[in-house]
Amino acid sequence: MEESIDIFEIIRQQMDLGEVDADTYSPLTLAYIGDAIYEIVIRTMVVAKSNMQVNKLHKKSSSLVNAATQADIIKFLMDSNELTDREVAVYKRGRNAKSFTKAKNASVIDYRMATGFEALMGYLYLKGESVRMMELIKKGLKL
Repeated sequence: MEESIDIFEIIRQQMDLGEVDADTYSPLTLAYIGDAIYEIVIRTMVVAKSNMQVNKLHKKSSSLVNAATQADIIKFLMDSNELTDREVAVYKRGRNAKSFTKAKNASVIDYRMATGFEALMGYLYLKGESVRMMELIKKGLKL
């Protein structure tokens, strides 16, 4: 079996960062890094599929990196029982976190669900479970 390469571990080692215990991070901190890693995944997918003008790349990426799409992904994952008990708990912590920011182009419900989804992505990323993170994104996007 091929050995998994985890980008977080590479960054941590190359930048001389200490160990990280994702279980101790606040749900909004998990969502902060989860938002970024999810966007990197989506941008990578969009760029790999086509070399086009940047504004077209942005439009395509933006259609997948928004609260409504993220809420749809987590609904699908929850409804199809794709998540472990631990993943559900992390999602719910993120969903229920009291954020000081407001949704710009989304309902409050979608925004909270998206925050929970981002928290789960951040958690998996920091735990070194990028393969699992990618599996969930792929299933959620129904690829």
